[in-house]
Amino acid sequence: MSQNSSTRVVAIFGATGGIGSELAHRLVKSGHRLALIARSEERLRVLAAETGALSLRADVTASAEVDAAVTRILEAHGRLDGAAHCVGSLLLKPAHLTSDAEWAATIAANLTSAFYVLRAAAKAMQGQGGSIVLVSSAAASIGLTNHEAIAAAKGGVAALAMSAAATYAAKGIRVNCVAPGLVRTPLTARITQNEAGLRASQGMHPLGRIGEPADVAAAMEFLLSPASGWMTGQVIGIDGGLASLKVPGPR
Repeated sequence: MSQNSSTRVVAIFGATGGIGSELAHRLVKSGHRLALIARSEERLRVLAAETGALSLRADVTASAEVDAAVTRILEAHGRLDGAAHCVGSLLLKPAHLTSDAEWAATIAANLTSAFYVLRAAAKAMQGQGGSIVLVSSAAASIGLTNHEAIAAAKGGVAALAMSAAATYAAKGIRVNCVAPGLVRTPLTARITQNEAGLRASQGMHPLGRIGEPADVAAAMEFLLSPASGWMTGQVIGIDGGLASLKVPGPR
């Protein structure tokens, strides 16, 4: 894989979300060629205008659309060096109140879409290597109330990354995963824009604050880069200590 960032091509799936758009701006500044994939044409147009990137509308829960997007990237750029899956949803309900439709939609948006992106990217990277980065969640490794569906989906994403890392290591394809805590994005606005909810969430994170998109995007940028070339099969917590630390409460 080329070590020259000016020749590196990275696809960001879910590019118009809080983390995806932050990652796009960071990668453009470091000279990457980008392909931005999302469902919202309007937001894609805005982000593409800001970054000068190729934009492709696709529903990543549909395998044919993911495959078509990767084919278009290869036609436009001739290669794919990195792929970031920034697609997701957030359902906060106990299991007994979660409908079949909500369960299916949560698995599709988070786990199924990650599988489709990983499969298409791995095919495209055969013979040259590359880096694939998925997004799990701190909720996958620590029991949080009302997170049954999303924790199951994100736990599956982490397991997917680890297995794929083993499968494709011999081909020079690295697969890693980040596991954020609560991050301030449009997806979490219902929590972060509520003063009581925000205070409670801040208190759950040992570092005393929730995450910002840049916190996660910086880690993803590193994992996509040659600087992390000896890393694969890792699930990295970017969570303010949420999943790994227990600190005393107020004294």
